[in-house]
Amino acid sequence: MKIGIPKEIKNNENRVAITPAGVYALHKLGHDVLIEQSAGEGSGITDGAYEAAGAATLPEAAAVYDAADLIVKVKEPIEPEYQYFKEGQSLFAYLHLAPNPGLTALLQKKKITAIAYETVQLPGGAHPLLSPMSEVAGRMSVQVGADLLQKYKGGEGILLGGVPGVRCAEVLIIGGGVVGANAAKMASGLGAHVTVMDLSKDRLNYLDDIFAGRVATMLYDEYNAAEMVETADLLVGAVLVTGAKAPKTVSEDMVKSMKKGAVIVDVAIDQGGSIATIDRVTTHDNPCYEKYGVVHYSVANMPGAVPKTSTWALTGATLPYLTRLAEKGVAKALLEDKSFLSGLNTHNGCITCAPIAECFNQDCVPAEKSLAGMQRTA
Repeated sequence: MKIGIPKEIKNNENRVAITPAGVYALHKLGHDVLIEQSAGEGSGITDGAYEAAGAATLPEAAAVYDAADLIVKVKEPIEPEYQYFKEGQSLFAYLHLAPNPGLTALLQKKKITAIAYETVQLPGGAHPLLSPMSEVAGRMSVQVGADLLQKYKGGEGILLGGVPGVRCAEVLIIGGGVVGANAAKMASGLGAHVTVMDLSKDRLNYLDDIFAGRVATMLYDEYNAAEMVETADLLVGAVLVTGAKAPKTVSEDMVKSMKKGAVIVDVAIDQGGSIATIDRVTTHDNPCYEKYGVVHYSVANMPGAVPKTSTWALTGATLPYLTRLAEKGVAKALLEDKSFLSGLNTHNGCITCAPIAECFNQDCVPAEKSLAGMQRTA
């Protein structure tokens, strides 16, 4: 199989979709890996390192898309990349289609077989290709929040962990999944008073056990959320509904009640955001805005700021799946593994992921049915 790795062009997206070790593994199996020149530069990987591992480097994105059967990226394609797709090509990346009608329409028009990292889901509910970046984003949310709480950054001027004799910051995390657990780990480790809210009592039981009382837990409902948001110095939105838009867990009135200089970091912005006043996607160049006296941070590719961690964490998770796509072909690899099949978002002009189809008021074509013809012609 010819596997194409274009350079990421989203604002300050320094990750790359494969490491030299991944290239070596695929090349050893007889597959061609085609990488756009300088694609690994932001992660500290030279073209020479890729070439030594067996990759061919190509001078521009157009050449990579034109030559490849399967395009592998980190982040979803953005408009300048739309022109490069060939009809019937396959794509493996984070896609976050629910809040992105333009990309969804393109994938349908070009009949792209689009597999989203974030909707691959194991039987127990875990997201093996989303989890590594959720871990990074969860930890970063507190690191970023602590920085923004400084007075000269627009924050109220409070140290997250306080000092002896002076109160620490109140950190509220809404969503107790991978993002929330990692945010809680960082915030509690820095000495803040941390509360995690979630709809699942079982999940809160789990968090109570692993943190051994160092983190408070509370069942989420609007009444409890309003009470907790009002006193929070740092609010982290950490809600995920697989494939669907994030629900708005914090209302505009709740934000209005917050302290002047409090900070909101909404990690759910990739899926449309979970805070009512998060009304735009920001970038690492211009990450914040103020509303009702509260600092809002809504960067959609947070892990792109720490690529020397993120690239290796991500590709360590994606490489086994990518290898199966290359070795078995796309249709067979997906049809043999129902959890991998759950990653299929579009195929042959149809949406194959129910929550995404619902967002766009379209019918969902079952993934197995959609791929059946592809398998016969493979």
